[in-house]
Amino acid sequence: MSTTRLQMYPTSINQKHLDLAVRAMRQGGIIIYPTDTFYAYGCDALNQKAIEQLCRIKGINPLKTNLSIVCASISQAAGYARIDNRAFDILRRNLPGPFTFLLPSAPSLPRVFRGRKTVGVRVPSNPIATALATALGNPLLSTSLPA
Repeated sequence: MSTTRLQMYPTSINQKHLDLAVRAMRQGGIIIYPTDTFYAYGCDALNQKAIEQLCRIKGINPLKTNLSIVCASISQAAGYARIDNRAFDILRRNLPGPFTFLLPSAPSLPRVFRGRKTVGVRVPSNPIATALATALGNPLLSTSLPA
């Protein structure tokens, strides 16, 4: 496993560094990135092997732990969670922001989410987090770093 440190600032996101982080996630890599609250581990939420690796690193059982995805927008989240009119109204009033909403999961998520009724959905206001989800083209699986 190789480690590369990329420094980005919310007010000036370095496109080259963003591209490198996205390429690493597409290849199954795990990144550490800022959210609205703390730093988090992240990986491509559609890459089963990356999800399994992230869960091993974090020491969590993906079959017994609630998993959360970070999306660039409510629109992106709608592809991975079922959002009815009531939920959309609540999301619209509270996002982007430092909240995780438990929503019914959609079948477009990988098999580690199968059999789960819910998925945690975040749309952070941190520009780096949303830039990562936008550039990746799908959500990141996200879990906080140990305290």
